[in-house]
Amino acid sequence: MTEIRVPEMGLVVLVGVTGSGKSHFARKHFKPTQVISSDYCRGVVSDDENDQSATGDAFDLLHYIVATRLRRGLLTVVDATNVQSAARQSLLRIAKDHDVMSAAIVLDVPESVAAERNAVRPDRNLPPHVIPRQRRELRRGMRSLAREFRRVHVLTGVEEIDAATIAYDRAWNDRRELTGPFDIVGDVHGCRAELEDLLAGLGYEIDRDAQGLAVGANHPGGRTAVFVGDLVDRGPDSPGVLRLVMGMVADGNALCVSGNHEAKLVRALRGRKVRVAHGLAESLEQLSAVPDEFRDDALRFMDGLISHYVLDGGRLVVAHAGLKEEYQGRASGRVRSFALYGDTTGETDEYGLPVRYPWARDYRGKAMVVYGHTPVPEAEWVNNTICLDTGAVFGGKLTALRYPERELVSVPAQQVWYEPTRPLNAPVGIGAGGAHREDEVLKIEDVLGAQGVETRLMGRVAVREENALAALEVMSRFAVDPRWLVYLPPTMAPAETSQLPGYLEHPAEALAAYRDKGCDRVVCEEKHMGSRAVVVVCRDASVAADRFGVNDGTTGAIYTRTGRSFFREPSRTTEVLNRIRSAIGAAGLWEELGTGWLVIDSELLPWSAKAMDLIRTQYAATGAAARASLPMASDLLARAEGRGLDVGGLRKHIDRRAANASRFRDAYARYCWTVDGLTGLRLAPFQILAGEGRSWAVARDHEWHMSMAERLADHDPSGFVQRTVSVIVDLNSSESETAVTGWWEKLTAESGEGMVVKPLGPLPDDRRVQPGVKCRGPEYLRIIYGPDYGEPENLERLRGRSLGRKRSLAMREHALGIEALDRLTGGEPLWRVHQAVFAVLALESEPVDPRL
Repeated sequence: MTEIRVPEMGLVVLVGVTGSGKSHFARKHFKPTQVISSDYCRGVVSDDENDQSATGDAFDLLHYIVATRLRRGLLTVVDATNVQSAARQSLLRIAKDHDVMSAAIVLDVPESVAAERNAVRPDRNLPPHVIPRQRRELRRGMRSLAREFRRVHVLTGVEEIDAATIAYDRAWNDRRELTGPFDIVGDVHGCRAELEDLLAGLGYEIDRDAQGLAVGANHPGGRTAVFVGDLVDRGPDSPGVLRLVMGMVADGNALCVSGNHEAKLVRALRGRKVRVAHGLAESLEQLSAVPDEFRDDALRFMDGLISHYVLDGGRLVVAHAGLKEEYQGRASGRVRSFALYGDTTGETDEYGLPVRYPWARDYRGKAMVVYGHTPVPEAEWVNNTICLDTGAVFGGKLTALRYPERELVSVPAQQVWYEPTRPLNAPVGIGAGGAHREDEVLKIEDVLGAQGVETRLMGRVAVREENALAALEVMSRFAVDPRWLVYLPPTMAPAETSQLPGYLEHPAEALAAYRDKGCDRVVCEEKHMGSRAVVVVCRDASVAADRFGVNDGTTGAIYTRTGRSFFREPSRTTEVLNRIRSAIGAAGLWEELGTGWLVIDSELLPWSAKAMDLIRTQYAATGAAARASLPMASDLLARAEGRGLDVGGLRKHIDRRAANASRFRDAYARYCWTVDGLTGLRLAPFQILAGEGRSWAVARDHEWHMSMAERLADHDPSGFVQRTVSVIVDLNSSESETAVTGWWEKLTAESGEGMVVKPLGPLPDDRRVQPGVKCRGPEYLRIIYGPDYGEPENLERLRGRSLGRKRSLAMREHALGIEALDRLTGGEPLWRVHQAVFAVLALESEPVDPRL
């Protein structure tokens, strides 16, 4: 039995004459989707697998499929004769273009066997010269196969072919099964003492030999260190650093990738011609003083280091100089070159050093990339990438990133060990420096090029291109400073339509819906008739600058559901933020929640503060017209009736309409009052969404959110922050439901819009539970559906309203909102947060009845 080892991700080319059994071999050993057959492609383009005139088009299709699969990182097996070197070269070029390994499997059978197999195939009528010609080409091509492919497996004869088995080799850089936690250490450059200090600060216990030399380290908590390379050169003790790291790697307590300094040192130790500069002389001198055995071990260790690691299910990539998304998990010379040296423009800067292209600025990959190579004063996140080389050898500090915590830990350098060619604080690369980086901004290709946004709650949420374009126009022209635009609230679906006389919505249906989903408790919150307002507030300007990159002195924003600033005057925004900030501070929430900023979901009252133009042009105009015309019509009908004319029930109908118009005017007038500055304004918070490192939107139940909102109201002596009354309902208790129904009836009869019902406690297995439903009172619905909506014939017609699309929209927007908060608090780049925020606004363009 022959075991054939092929790359788990790469290209496998089957080679053999017609009739050698390639298709049977492929079916036996590979998935149908992994095998791309030239016969199949010929059939696709011509409806006849034997139509040789279609061969050119067939191979164009085959090459396209192969390239697509390799780009997506899928094992691809090509089933074609491939006996000619020219035919194989096109496949090898595709593999090279996608930086994957390739292997050839040759099925070598006697001509007689191939001829017999073709003879029994009714669809295959080959001229007698074909198989001998293919076999001669195979023989000639066998000599070049070893030069073309990394691995060549030759199976000779039917028995050896039938007995063969396939085994898969993972790429050396593929360690996705290792999930951490990790401590990723930046460039050490021979600073052994600083490395020991850093490891000790991270909680590692350092192992020493009889001479007191550090020969390893382990973490009692099971953490693993990962070194980004450049262990050597420039510093005082490169052998000591190597000894410590080699011991940790040997004991399974660390991983290490190669840096460009290790690669150069290996060439020097092997006697290659290299330029002795940039600290290499110090390493060679230090290594000359150690025993030959250690030097040989160090050489083998450095020579065996790979270019990068893919860890934690593909969520983390560590490479010395960073790595673009398309190179992650791949293996080729250019991948290794990028991982060791980065991407340069070919130019040199004023210090004679290469000008590096800022690849991180354009990075859009899902994996976090941690790297070093280019010294920076401070480790800083750029598009889910971070450089940990903080110049320890140049007198800066040695930095580590704790993963997945995203916490930075540093120790200062003991001294300047090596004078840098370029000052440590000098800008590096194209467009370096600046407080607000363009790499944080959402780009149009991030939206139009994607098929949707991946969310934790609902998987992928699709966004139509036409909706995305409309949303892009709104955001680019009208939105607040994008650095504050970290969340947009979702729409909310109404409760199931009620069949009770006189009601379109009623608590009975809202409560029954959650009970039917398996919920035991819900909270019913007063629904204020105001305007939805998202508040982002920082404790002070320094937090705004450090966390959000805003250096203009502003400390937050208040914006609408469409991302527009709530107030035209910046001074009004500042006044409101000051009130909210004071309440947060007085309630002690900055310290209790461990944050310097908060995102709060709220209602700003009155409704007229934002919607006065709408009220004047639509609602007031309708009410005024009705109140002017209907009494006149009623008077004319009364006079006609007095003259003995039969007007039927028309007068009573007009009188009812006049009464309805009066009630319509009273309904919207409830939510309008005079506002002068902050006088008359009210803010009703109902959810503390997020703070530094934590999203509480779904992590805490609504009881917690209501208690936080009450504390804010209690600690605002001005009365600006308003309470939101809430009632908890036991869905297994009829008394509890009766009580909340009575509360709702009283609330809506007086001045309230209605209530929002939200589930409490753990959700049932069916995760498609509405995050909340609104149940609005009859008089508020008069504003929405018109003065006469309550007439029996109108009410019956409205009961046919369809809620499915609105419910779907509410679920999708909720998932996107939570995703935006998760990305924000997870420290992801702003463009990733904006992907989810943008999608919420785009979904608002979907055709849904706005009255729902």
